Amino acid sequence: MISSVSSNESAGHELLAQLREQCGTTARIYGAPGRVNLIGEHTDYNDGFVMPMAIGFYTWVAAGKRDDRILEVRSDRFHEKATMALDALTGPPREHWSDFVRGVAAVLQAAGHKISGANLVIHGEVPLGAGLSSSASLEVSTALALLSLSGIELPRLELVKLCQKAEHEYVGTRCGIMDQFIAGFGAAGHALMLDCRSLEYQLLPIPHGVQLVVCNSMVRHELASGEYNRRRADCETGVRLLQPFLPGIRALRDVTVDDLERYKGALPETVYRRCRHVITENGRVLAAAAALQSHDAELFGQLMYRSHASLRTDYEVSCEEIDLLVELASSRPGIYGARMTGGGFGGCTVNLIRSDFTAAFRSDMARMYREKTGITPEIYVCEPAQGAHSWPAKGGEQA
Repeated sequence: MISSVSSNESAGHELLAQLREQCGTTARIYGAPGRVNLIGEHTDYNDGFVMPMAIGFYTWVAAGKRDDRILEVRSDRFHEKATMALDALTGPPREHWSDFVRGVAAVLQAAGHKISGANLVIHGEVPLGAGLSSSASLEVSTALALLSLSGIELPRLELVKLCQKAEHEYVGTRCGIMDQFIAGFGAAGHALMLDCRSLEYQLLPIPHGVQLVVCNSMVRHELASGEYNRRRADCETGVRLLQPFLPGIRALRDVTVDDLERYKGALPETVYRRCRHVITENGRVLAAAAALQSHDAELFGQLMYRSHASLRTDYEVSCEEIDLLVELASSRPGIYGARMTGGGFGGCTVNLIRSDFTAAFRSDMARMYREKTGITPEIYVCEPAQGAHSWPAKGGEQA
């Protein structure tokens, strides 16, 4: 499938009609976008730098208030209903899509916010298992809906942090803050460079004359979640083993390449390579931000290739199908750079290409990947999208 990614405004009308039909209540629609990470992979949980961009795939939540303490949640994607009592939300991950909703409601209440019962209908546009952050999109849109129904206003940053906590505690993925942050703070026309320690960010305009194309391998390897947590543990081990030599460090963010090379003998080989990826990737993100500011697409593209090589070799989170997509893209005319995006072990690549070559690139990539693997990829032309908002948006609402 080849498509352009833009917000599906008609989804709002469909959800509203659906909720009224099912629940007989007035409702409002809330949405949060998926994202593609342009560069800066597995750096966010190391207090590093990332550069995501919100894309026009949204998770929409239609919400109507109830008079009791029940959440009734319907997913049109899974054709399922989940019912949960707001006074009985605790418990370990159940490996079910409703964990995201349950977790958001639970952490909001644990933070002292009295959440009202609600009927929710969820319409998901973000491809599942593609590394485009369907989970954070669902968390942020759900939080926005529950807070608004309950008459509670939270600073956007607090909402983002609570959604990250929900994924840690109720889903079991020890994610960094990047995905929830871009779902909350994305801006149309811009990528966002985030300092994951200070949470300061900079909006960077996407240059004219280039487009970002996402190629979905349609492959998702089941070991992804466990391996993600294992990579994070490797990084924490690296910091612990380096601290006797570098007493001031708190995360790999604080370690330079020279530091790492000087004390590499203190690290197991695998831990050393994990650390090397994170430290060099932070440098690539800063260089990529400078490249965008100077409209240097050539340099940005080269940094993308270097990022992918590091993810493949040092961090070992790529896979055969993703490497093939990067290899095929690198031979296409008009291409500046390509790399895997997301946590890894399948999912998508992101490609920076001259706009006048986009159509040929999409058709060539679909044909060549299908010939090599027998799999038909999904290919999306992505425009930078607005962050979480109600629909239709209220004046002055945070995008």
